[in-house]
Amino acid sequence: MKNSENAVKPAEVSKISKKDLNRVFWRSFQMEFSWNYERQMNLAYCYAMIPILKKLYKKKEDLAAALQRHLEFFNTTPHIVTFILGISTAMEEENTDQEDFDPATINNIKASLMGPLAGIGDSFYWGTLRLIATGIGTSLALKGNILGPILFLLIFNIPHITIRYLLTGWGYKLGTGFLSKIQKNGMMEALTFGASILGLMVIGAMTASMVDITIPLKFGSGDNAIKIQEILNSIVPDLLPLAAFGIVYWALGKKVKPLVIIGLMAVVGILGSLIGIF
Repeated sequence: MKNSENAVKPAEVSKISKKDLNRVFWRSFQMEFSWNYERQMNLAYCYAMIPILKKLYKKKEDLAAALQRHLEFFNTTPHIVTFILGISTAMEEENTDQEDFDPATINNIKASLMGPLAGIGDSFYWGTLRLIATGIGTSLALKGNILGPILFLLIFNIPHITIRYLLTGWGYKLGTGFLSKIQKNGMMEALTFGASILGLMVIGAMTASMVDITIPLKFGSGDNAIKIQEILNSIVPDLLPLAAFGIVYWALGKKVKPLVIIGLMAVVGILGSLIGIF
């Protein structure tokens, strides 16, 4: 006999109810409250997944492993994060159903989705919806109309909250249906491999776009001055950001704490700027 709350998964009785997905939805609003420089939205993501993980994993060691799994680096547009949360929920459920399921796939899928979805989310919410809401709200507020700030909040948040809510269920349904198909077709290994590659590409693109190091030093004066930065760029473009990434990667491999690395980078950056190296 099917429970009405468990009607989300059509093919079989689901362990996850509508109430569980709603709890994930409400907890997703913490994404911008606990942001940190080391792993960004990881704490809030793990917090949103706690009701699901506690329901799926009854053994303490299994629950601890699942919680640790969702404490990895994560960052995307917070307004659409529920889509990825829904997929993670479906994959965690699949992990309890399939003995040969690879848990590493869960984080690989997260890493591969967060970049592309961030591009879509940022362009829609920050680049379009917020500008429309601001234009309407500001025009009324400048005339002394109290509806200005009210309409701004309504125009932005009604679509935002509605889509955010719907994406939770859509992500879960997509995850369950998709995982069932690839499990039957034996494509799980190919998915894991492809998601790993895509995830590495996303992280690599973030590194290239977010790390910016230049050296203003030059030899000589006037038009004949030789700039150090141009010499480095002629050897390998963005050589310094690549070197900095390599040093950080090496330090992480040596188990140096990320906060220590961030502190050292700040000190080196400040000192280098003061003496004119950076």
